[in-house]
Amino acid sequence: MAEVNNTQYFNRVSGDEGISVKEVLKDVYTALCEKGYNPVSQIVGYIMSGDPTYITNHNGARSLIMKVERDELLEELMQNYIDTTLAKEKKK
Repeated sequence: MAEVNNTQYFNRVSGDEGISVKEVLKDVYTALCEKGYNPVSQIVGYIMSGDPTYITNHNGARSLIMKVERDELLEELMQNYIDTTLAKEKKK
């Protein structure tokens, strides 16, 4: 049983090295927009629940996002947010 008082570490699972998480997010975002969905809400729903039906089948977006682990999606989003936020802070 894991110790609840210690920080848990997540290591990347080596998967299909040809898939860029950024490209997956970009393509899924585009497909969701084209179908008239709110892409932020749909992607968050998918990450939180793991339910692939949050993502449209349009342009293969659902099968594409399922090729990437949800923790990798979250890691990419957080890294981008932190990089963007810090870049804005440095410019001030």
